[in-house]
Amino acid sequence: MPSKLKDNLNSQYFEAANRLKSKQAKRRIVAYVESYDDIYFWRTVLNRFEDQTRYFEVMLPSHKKLERGKKSVLMNFIGDQIGPDMIACVDADYDYLLQGKTAQSRKILESPYVFHTYAYAIENLQCYAPTLHEVCVAITLNDHRIFDFDDYLRQYSEAIFPLFVWSVWAYRTGMHNKFSMSDFGRVVDPGGFNVANPQPSIDHLRRKVSTKIHHLQQEFPEAKEEYLKTKESIKALGVTPQTTYLYIQGHHLFDNVVIPILNKVCNRLRQERQDEITRTARHHTQRRNEMSCYEHSLLDIRLTLKKNVGYLHSEQFQHIQQDVAEYLNP
Repeated sequence: MPSKLKDNLNSQYFEAANRLKSKQAKRRIVAYVESYDDIYFWRTVLNRFEDQTRYFEVMLPSHKKLERGKKSVLMNFIGDQIGPDMIACVDADYDYLLQGKTAQSRKILESPYVFHTYAYAIENLQCYAPTLHEVCVAITLNDHRIFDFDDYLRQYSEAIFPLFVWSVWAYRTGMHNKFSMSDFGRVVDPGGFNVANPQPSIDHLRRKVSTKIHHLQQEFPEAKEEYLKTKESIKALGVTPQTTYLYIQGHHLFDNVVIPILNKVCNRLRQERQDEITRTARHHTQRRNEMSCYEHSLLDIRLTLKKNVGYLHSEQFQHIQQDVAEYLNP
C-alpha cells in the first residue's frame, strides 16, 4: 500500500467504519485542523452539533507525522478522500476575501466539507473586542474599566481600512509582490501606546497609513476603479471600517496590537489591586498573606487570551455554525 494512503485515512474508510457499527452506535466525524490551538477552537464550534447520533473527533492531519498547517489539512481533500465523515476546519486567511481567485480559495469556498473562520484566523476571534475587558478581569481579578477596548479597536480598524482594501486588491490582482501582507503589517503596527491617552497612537497610525496610500496611488494610478470595486466587494463579505481588525493577519493582531495593550492594562489593574491590599491591610502579616493569595490567583495573559471564547456571540462565529448546520442537514 502506498505510504500516502497509509498516512491519510480517507473519508471512505470512516464511512465504512461507521457502517460496520451497530445501529445504536454514534456516527464518528473526523475534523482535521491546522494546529494544536485550533483543536480547542473548533471544539467550541462543533460541540452544539453532537447528539445521540453523531460525535466529532477534532485532530491534526496525521497521527504518524508531525504535520500541521493549512496545506497539510487540505491535502487530505484530494479525490475520493473527501466525504461526509471527514471534514476540514481551517483559518480563512485571505482565501475568503479572494472569492475564488486562487485554487486554494475555490477549494475552501466551494467544498461542502471545508469550513473556515470567516475572520482571518482563530486569533482574530480570540481578540474579539467586546470580550477583552472580561479577559482582563479573568487575568487580574479586577473589574475596574480603565480602558475602552471597543473604541480603540474601532478607531484602529477605521484607520487601517483604506490600506486594507489596497492589501486585498494586491492579492486579488497578483500584485502582492509589490505590496505584501508583511508590508501591510509593518505600516499598521500601532507602535508605542499609553493606556491613559491612546489617541496619539491612533493619530500616528493614520499618518503612516496616509503616507503609504499616497505611495500606492502614485505607483498604481490606473487602479482606482478596481480599488473601489474591491472596497465594495469586501464590505459585502462583512468587512466594515469598524471591524477591519478581524480580517488582518491573526498573529499580527494578537502579538503586535492586543497583547501589548493587555500587558499595560493588566499591569495597571494588578497594581491598583495591590495598592488596595497595602492600603487596607491591618498589619504586615495580613498584607503579606493577602498579597500572596492574590498573586497566586493571577493568570497568564497570553494563555488566557488563547482560551477566550467570547467570540461565541460574534457574527463570524454564527456564520461558521450556520455552515456546519447546513452540512449536517443539507
